[in-house]
Amino acid sequence: MSSHRESPEISKDPVADSTDVYAFVSPDRPDTVTLIANYLPFQVPSGGPNFFEFGDDVLYEIHIDNNGDGHPDITYQFRFQTEITNENTFLYNTGPIDALDSENWNRRQFYSVTRVDAGGRSHVLARKVPCPPCNIGPLSTPEYAALARSATFQLKSGERIFAGQRAEGFFVDLGAIFDLGNLRPFQQLHVVGKDIFNAADEPVNATDRVNVSSIALQIPISSVVGGSKYRADDHRSVIGVWTSAGRQQVRVLGAAKSADVNVGPIAQVSRLGNPLFNEVIVPMAQKDLWNSLPPAEDKRFVGLVEKPELAQLLPVLYPDVFPNLAELNESGKPRADLVAILLTGIPAGLIDGFQNNTGDVQADMLRLNTAIPPSRRPSRFGLLGGDLAGFPNGRRVTDDVVTISLRAIAGLTFPLIDKNFTPDDAAGAVTHGLSAADVTAPFLKHFPYLGVPYDGFNNPS
Repeated sequence: MSSHRESPEISKDPVADSTDVYAFVSPDRPDTVTLIANYLPFQVPSGGPNFFEFGDDVLYEIHIDNNGDGHPDITYQFRFQTEITNENTFLYNTGPIDALDSENWNRRQFYSVTRVDAGGRSHVLARKVPCPPCNIGPLSTPEYAALARSATFQLKSGERIFAGQRAEGFFVDLGAIFDLGNLRPFQQLHVVGKDIFNAADEPVNATDRVNVSSIALQIPISSVVGGSKYRADDHRSVIGVWTSAGRQQVRVLGAAKSADVNVGPIAQVSRLGNPLFNEVIVPMAQKDLWNSLPPAEDKRFVGLVEKPELAQLLPVLYPDVFPNLAELNESGKPRADLVAILLTGIPAGLIDGFQNNTGDVQADMLRLNTAIPPSRRPSRFGLLGGDLAGFPNGRRVTDDVVTISLRAIAGLTFPLIDKNFTPDDAAGAVTHGLSAADVTAPFLKHFPYLGVPYDGFNNPS
């Protein structure tokens, strides 16, 4: 699930790989929205001496659509620049790094932030903003949490920004899911597993104790919805969010001491909106194509959403567990519920007090109703748990998007558009078995919300 190594070509280019995107009304600053874009998956904390960093030759972007056409009305662009301060050592640092300008830190990274409007006009908001170092260990990066906090900056234009390493917050049992969909809590019911397993087993969080590279933005809501405050039932309160990464089309490899040269226009090589779309919905042969397209072109994939492969597989993988889903599959009825969740947003009238619809344009975006306040008691199941502020209304860092997606695909949301359909009991119980409690690094209650990255010295990997 999510978007770690989700397509053949981007798996070869991890520095440009969009892994997760989050969009939510900030719980501690409810007049703002927080947008987080993660890249470069599965970072082993001890991976030196060349620790992980953003690509100087990659254009990272966070896009916001506030009129429902699947095109960005606001784009934040991030470009990075790496500097070596000591050319005579192989070390990342030659002593403790106790400040962002420490002379002991040999490989520093900076970035610029540019805001682009729908007409293509751009405004540079900040230049040469420092990233924090990677979390090396107690000798190299003492007091790391405080050091990373010093890399959070408030811009004069109103945004709060951070770019640097964070603990991976996405939780999923990848080993089980990609072993023929063998969910450990139900492995004894699997068509193959019933001959191997006698009982359920505890899930394994495959993404625990690794880090990611995060770009985080906190923006006044008034800046993303046109300057006015709208009610929750007004479609103008809804924004669509996705991220992308692009490279220049031509790269000329340098010879001997010459540096590589990148020329030509930017080509998009990665994007991400909803956390399961390219991973689970799009077939292998089209994944690279999907990564190259804007959300406005997603109408070409609507048939895959209306008849998702995973919905066809569940009754096969778990015989007699999903009889109603099997009957729904055989009926040929299109999954209009999934089209609403993933491609248009949920219209008013289906869920009391809720809508995040952006119109008729079918586009994969995280849709966030900015007028719905943060929950006092969040449910990890989001909308399925009666929590209007959770996924698929945007996505918070603790939302269990894997279980929510599994249950929706299993038919739990189909009664929204067909009240005569009765979901299987299993549709409301299917899960990978993990929650935010299975993430070792605690989530923060403040910006940038993802936990302090794991350090290389104390990490068992």
